Amino acid sequence: MSSTSRPLRAELSRRSAAVGRCHLAGLLGLLVAAVGAGVVGALLLLPVGVGLRLLPPAAAALRHCADRARHRAERWSGVRITAPDRLPQAATARAVLADAGFWRDLSWAWLEPLVGGLLVAVPPSLVVYGLFGVLVQPFVWQLLDDGNWYAFVPVHSTALMVAAAVLGLGFTAAGLLLAPPVLRMHARWARRLLTAPRVIELRRRVEELTDSRAEVLDGRAAELRRIERDLHDGAQARLVALGMRLDSATRLLDVDPPAARAALLEVRELSGRALEDLRGLVRGIQPPILIDRGLGDAVRSLALDSFLDVAVEVRLSGRLAAAVESAAYFAVNELLANAAKHSGASSVAIRLAHEEAGVGGPRLRVTVTDDGRGGADPSRGTGLLGVRERLATFDGSLVLHSPRGGPTTVTLEIPCASYLPKTFSC
Repeated sequence: MSSTSRPLRAELSRRSAAVGRCHLAGLLGLLVAAVGAGVVGALLLLPVGVGLRLLPPAAAALRHCADRARHRAERWSGVRITAPDRLPQAATARAVLADAGFWRDLSWAWLEPLVGGLLVAVPPSLVVYGLFGVLVQPFVWQLLDDGNWYAFVPVHSTALMVAAAVLGLGFTAAGLLLAPPVLRMHARWARRLLTAPRVIELRRRVEELTDSRAEVLDGRAAELRRIERDLHDGAQARLVALGMRLDSATRLLDVDPPAARAALLEVRELSGRALEDLRGLVRGIQPPILIDRGLGDAVRSLALDSFLDVAVEVRLSGRLAAAVESAAYFAVNELLANAAKHSGASSVAIRLAHEEAGVGGPRLRVTVTDDGRGGADPSRGTGLLGVRERLATFDGSLVLHSPRGGPTTVTLEIPCASYLPKTFSC
């Protein structure tokens, strides 16, 4: 198979799959309508008491259909639809009626077959009608006494039959081309009805921020304990020893100058060790190069220290906020360490860029790609989970794409509220 035909075949397969998904979505719309009708029947039976028993299971079935639709929208089109809170398993009819998500699901169940169903019916209809013109029409027009019509073409001769076949190819191509955008339109239509109410999204956001704040406070407390321990066990002990030796050298200075000289030399050595301990402690908190020269040069320094072949592309026109630079720096450091330890990679590409446009406003985007074996899984270690928790403090995100065989690409995004040519504010 040539290198040219391979991507064409992959694209044809993708669009054919989209046509099949459109057809499946249309059929599932009929199922949703049936479930919605059952829910309405249960609502109508509430006054006579039977609906009190029928409504909870009917609402649960409807919620299951809606959840599956949300899952399909994200898997097929990349459109994420936030789900409302789950109904309790022993929910009463009163709880169902008080649930805002239930009424959204019910509205979707009644409108989906009419609006969504008609929308997703277009690509399969075009493909089926087009294939009829290509595969069936050429063999049946001669069997009819007066020929027949295909779309607006009266098929009475071989030339018109060829014209009808070409038109059928056009219909088929149109159906294949329209299928992916129609699926996205259908997903966006479903999102308008199925997304969780705004008050639920805000409550969840507050809970996420509360959890991330608690994690950050715990992390900062642990960091302070580490700094105190390192100071006590390292620099503080050396400084105490240095003071004692200096006091001893002072007493020996008049009575035994050679011994005093040796003691002062020892003091100089101890002061150098204490200085190294303090420098190491500072590097653990914030690398000096990051403070002095910014994120771009700090990441280049990491690349030089790595034994992998690391290429760094920096597209930042100014400095970021110190906290964001620190988070991005340690995240890249962790990703480089993971690539060196676990991926079997020989080269890594790092790209730092500030994007002004897009959903959510300006943001810092960091992309780290290695040519390793792939198959990375955040659940098998704490490194990526730690990076994700660090970014969550800034409402940032981590997206991992690591298929078996590689390559592995990790994309980090941190929103930035505004920036100036010399200084970013994130």
